[in-house]
Amino acid sequence: MRTTHRAIKFPRTLYGRVIAHCLRDPAKEACGILAGRAGKVVSADELWLVVEVYEMRNVENSPIGYSMDPREQLAVEKQMRAKRQQLLGIYHSHTATEAYPSSVDKSLAISPDVSYVIVSLKDRVSPTVWSYRIDGTRVEKEDVWIEEAPSGVGQAGRA
Repeated sequence: MRTTHRAIKFPRTLYGRVIAHCLRDPAKEACGILAGRAGKVVSADELWLVVEVYEMRNVENSPIGYSMDPREQLAVEKQMRAKRQQLLGIYHSHTATEAYPSSVDKSLAISPDVSYVIVSLKDRVSPTVWSYRIDGTRVEKEDVWIEEAPSGVGQAGRA
């Protein structure tokens, strides 16, 4: 696992889209892809900037698991390449548990270079959002920042 500290930053509108997607059918897990760019902030810290949210369909249609349609994923990857975006993360919701990777989440993690954002709907009035790097069974929490103003203006606040 890397030694740098990483944070993922959402513009408020995209953060809101992720939450809204997860709340659309709160009895079933939602999932999606976060695209953007990675950038060094200081020597040991990285800030990943989300520039687009791709809402995906959960083909499992389940309250306890998710899976993305491979054809839909391929279409999103093509869009991302055309826009010169990179995969920053994958998000999904937990319908009734905390925003922490389950044993299944850990086993399905594709790379420690991807952020895994989990939205807990345990409290549907105030969902909890956390991000993690997963390397095998090792889980490292990342900061989640929400941009208060348009990119490059103002400051960001923590989720």
